[in-house]
Amino acid sequence: MKTQLRKAAHAVFRIQFHIIFVTKYRKNAINQAILSKLEEVFSRVCEKRKCQLLEFNGENDHVHLLVDVHPDNNISQLIGSLKSASSRVVRKEFQDYLKQFYWKKEDPSFWTDAYCVISAGGAPLEIIKEYIQSQTEPKS
Repeated sequence: MKTQLRKAAHAVFRIQFHIIFVTKYRKNAINQAILSKLEEVFSRVCEKRKCQLLEFNGENDHVHLLVDVHPDNNISQLIGSLKSASSRVVRKEFQDYLKQFYWKKEDPSFWTDAYCVISAGGAPLEIIKEYIQSQTEPKS
């Protein structure tokens, strides 16, 4: 998949992250309806933060997102926004279904505190290193 460079007022960029969220206690709590709702919420959060959700899918206990991130974003704040918004919506809209997995009212989180984020896309690091090393040195 080749994505285009994006432009901001004073920047040209393509910053892509592969993000993985795991359900609290690794419970198999994600069904198809929840997966669809998560995609909707993640898309909305990304849009508000000038990001793009490029790909999304998941299994019963985790989800994968491929996000094109605007450089104005702090990655940990973006992750926090994605997790808190999705947890809040899913716990509210699927409350009855989720009771079988999460019964503690004082712990409203849907996701584990941890997450995985990996930079993605573009040329392999070795190619970038070679390109940088091959630059002509300035003349005196």
